[in-house]
Amino acid sequence: MAFDYKKEYKEFYLPKSRPGLVTIPPMNFAAVRGRGNPNEEGGTYKQSIGLLYGIAFTIKMSKLGAHQMEGYFDYVVPPLEGLWWQDGIKGIDYTRKEDFQWISMIRLPEFVTREEFKWAVDKAAEKKKTDFSKVEFLSYDEGLCVQCMHLGPYDNEPATIESMDAYAREQGYLPDMDGGRYHHEIYLSDARKCKAENLRTVIRHPVK
Repeated sequence: MAFDYKKEYKEFYLPKSRPGLVTIPPMNFAAVRGRGNPNEEGGTYKQSIGLLYGIAFTIKMSKLGAHQMEGYFDYVVPPLEGLWWQDGIKGIDYTRKEDFQWISMIRLPEFVTREEFKWAVDKAAEKKKTDFSKVEFLSYDEGLCVQCMHLGPYDNEPATIESMDAYAREQGYLPDMDGGRYHHEIYLSDARKCKAENLRTVIRHPVK
């Protein structure tokens, strides 16, 4: 049976719908950086998702080709994630989506080295006749965070974030959105196929 990160690491991907503290270990990702409104049709955010999945499935399906990655194990491609921020703002202002800066990303299995990642980028470009040079190998050490499962539309996230901030303060912690630590979302639902009221999104904020 294919290894499923969501099931094996439920504390990271399937938190409760009330806030809790969690320490996130270092992880490696395929990532694309950009800026602008993620809802823009044909915009850079939606383009980035196509690039990420192109790399993710090139790695997953490498088992069928001549290039065999050392330590490969069959796995379910992890969910899409995003780091979000806006210059000059602590946290997120959902009324100013055009000011978003983001890193869109998908977790890489542990056997994917930088060398194997480069192979996947080159292979995807060759096979799909598409430029994948924007996709980078990103190591991210998130550390101590407060997180919560948000249920419903993305625009309703502020209420969930408010409860997360209150919980963190009750536990003696403060938000720590500096030094490369960001508002973090993990998308467990496909927004193209799921009703907005049924969306499940993990929200994670770094604290100190």
